Order: sequence, then structure tokens, then C-alpha cells
Amino acid sequence: MDKFNPLDYPIGFTQPLRLDNNSAWVEHIPFGMFLIDILRPKILVELGAYTGVSYSAFCQADQQLHLDTHCYAVDTWEGDVHAGFYGPGVLADLRAHHDPLYGGFSRLVQSTFDEAVNNYTDDSIDLLHIDGLHTYEEVKHDFETWFPKLSKRAVVLFHDINVREHDFGVWKLWMELKSQFPHFEFSHGHGLGILGVGDKPTFALKALFSLGEEEAKRIQEFFFVLGARLFSSIGKDQVIRVLNTQVTEHDQQVQALTAQVTEKEQMVQALLSKMVAKQQVVKALSTHVAEKKLSVQALSAQVAERQQAVQALVVQVSEKDGALNEIYNSRAWRLIRLLREIRLKLVPRDSFGERVWYSILRLLGGK
Repeated sequence: MDKFNPLDYPIGFTQPLRLDNNSAWVEHIPFGMFLIDILRPKILVELGAYTGVSYSAFCQADQQLHLDTHCYAVDTWEGDVHAGFYGPGVLADLRAHHDPLYGGFSRLVQSTFDEAVNNYTDDSIDLLHIDGLHTYEEVKHDFETWFPKLSKRAVVLFHDINVREHDFGVWKLWMELKSQFPHFEFSHGHGLGILGVGDKPTFALKALFSLGEEEAKRIQEFFFVLGARLFSSIGKDQVIRVLNTQVTEHDQQVQALTAQVTEKEQMVQALLSKMVAKQQVVKALSTHVAEKKLSVQALSAQVAERQQAVQALVVQVSEKDGALNEIYNSRAWRLIRLLREIRLKLVPRDSFGERVWYSILRLLGGK
């Protein structure tokens, strides 16, 4: 630790600008940034960038350290049997992050590895990160194809050296190569191998490759803790984002429910207003009906009075009829009728004799 102290290179503590909790490379970002500082490469090439977690970390470290590094990410961005196949959205998302920040010194090269290798001169690449298809044959092919392009101080990174499932074969190649070149390795984050292929490594790299077993464990634990904290922070950030999303959705639901409650209250108020209006109408009708009842009662009283008056008249008429009947049935009335009949026989109506008769009566004061 006296000869090699990672605390002398604080770039490893930098918060990355691009993270993805689905990428195992997140746990190696602190070391990746640290490696940029101790190597300070002139040319950096990454084979297999995918979402750009590792490559963006390299570019960010280069920018913050004000290095004159030319960076290249080579990938078809179509996927493979290990990473899965995907559409153009992955590259578009990476470009949206990459181009505004690192477009001045970095390029995203959409190509196969074999097609791109001819774009570089021999002995030019200082840092090569191989992270393409992970079968033994493909990784070995990539290493051998690009080996002539590596400089005298070059370092090659191999990701997934600790994955031994399915047809992953990086571990097998790593076992072969680390017996031939200076190296350092991490087992966390699917494993990362650092291979010193150049015969003129930097002082810090030479010190890293020369660490004893105990010192190497301390360095491994140091970067494991940094990587674990970074990976854990992504989980926390994701939880916070999920909670914020849930809070936002909850607020929207509350607003929607509040709007519904307000609408219901307005409906209730409208119904209450209608009820009040109907109650007023009912009250007015009740008053009108009461008035009509009073009028009917008054009319009934009048009808009763009239009926009583009619009954009284009927009684009077009956009494008069009785009196007339007594008169008609009396001897006097029969005598008068007899005399009248005799008079009519002696003095017919409208005759001269009748006129003389009435004249005599008038003279006598009769009617």
C-alpha cells in the first residue's frame, strides 16, 4: 500500500453521469475511472459498448482529467445471444447522452469488430476493453485480431471473467493469458481482468501488477466497497424514482378524486337548489289548496244556507198550498165558483154585457 495508494487518484470517487442498474459493469466504474488516471491513454477502444455504462465512465474520467485521449466505442448495437437482440433505441439513447458531452473527442462506431480493426494503426491503442460475445472462441478471436494494434504500454480489460455458466468462455481465455502477462483481477461484478500486454507499463500499473497477496486483497476489497456502494446507490435512486412516481400517481389520483368530489358536491348543491325550489312550489300549492279549501268551505256554507232557505220556501209553499187547498175545498169557494160559472153564462167573456158589468162594479168601488 506504500507503493500503491488508490487514494492518490480521487477520480475513482467521482459520481458517474450514466448508470444502469441492469449492468454488472456499474460495480467496476470506480476502478475504470481510476485506471484512466493511472494509464492516461492516448487511444482508447471499447469492443461491445451496449448501453455505454463502462464507455461513458471512461469518457467522463478523460474529460474531468483534461486528457488528450481519443475514445472509440465499437458495436453493431444489434445485440447478440448473450446480451440479447434489440432495436435502434439503445444506440439512440446512448447518443443522446454521449454526443453533447463527449462528441469532441469520442466516436460511437457502428460496425463489427473485424471491420473496425483496420481503422487503427499498429502499436497505437493504449487501452482495449473487450466486452463483446463471451464465448471462448469469439473472445480469443477478438484478442488475437486486435493484439497488433496495442501499444508498448497497453492494457486489455476483460469483463465477465468470473462467469462460468452456459457457453461463457472469457474465464478460460483469462486463465490462459494471465499466465503469460502481468495482470490484476476482481471477482465481483461478474469479474474484471486487467492484462498488462505492453512491455513499458506506467509506474502505477507496474506497482499494481506487483502487489503481494495481502496488498492485492486490500485493493480488491477497496474497489469492491466503492463499486458496491455505487450499485447500492442506484438501487436507492431507483426506489426513490419509483416512490416519486407512485407519489405523483397518488397525487394525480387525489386530484382526480377531488375533482369528482367537487363535481358531486356541485350536483348535490344543484339537487338541493331544485329541492328548495320544489319545496317552495309545494308550499305555494299547499297555500293555494288551503285557500281553495277555505273557498270551498265558504261555498259549502253558502250552499247549506241556500238549501235551508229553499227548504224554508218549500215549507212556505207547502203551507200556502195547504191553505189554498182548504180554500178550494171550502163551501164559500165552491159557491163563488158556481156564481162565477153562472155569471160567465149570463155575461160571456169579452161581451157587451161583461163590459157593462165591470163598469157597474167600478162605480160601486169594486175591482
